[in-house]
Amino acid sequence: MPINTDRTRLAEKTDFFWFFLKTSGRVSRAAYFLGQLLLAIIQLFPLYHFNLLPEGSPESEVWLSIFVLVLLATVWPTIVLNVKRLHDLGRPGVFMLVLFVPLVQLVAILLLYLYPGQPGPNRYGRQTNSPATS
Repeated sequence: MPINTDRTRLAEKTDFFWFFLKTSGRVSRAAYFLGQLLLAIIQLFPLYHFNLLPEGSPESEVWLSIFVLVLLATVWPTIVLNVKRLHDLGRPGVFMLVLFVPLVQLVAILLLYLYPGQPGPNRYGRQTNSPATS
């Protein structure tokens, strides 16, 4: 089975459940950026509506509640993308804890966005943008 060398595409049978909810495998810089962008847009939608409304109005309280729920719902997918990006760099997912350290997280995020992953197979998967094979 040939290895997909196009690092900007997801696997042929894209599985968004795997992409956002499972920590196995690797993701490229482009897929990581697009996944984080999608999560940010999802988070910003209720926040935008909340900010349009007068403070203390019942509608603003509803949008604030929706924003909090969306934020909580997107915590795990954000962690998963960070872990898989670290896997593409050949690092264990536990290094993701660095993203919780103020100031250090800025450098770590820049590295995740800018540093190229390992070409070819590594211990976290045969190819980028696909689940790890057992």
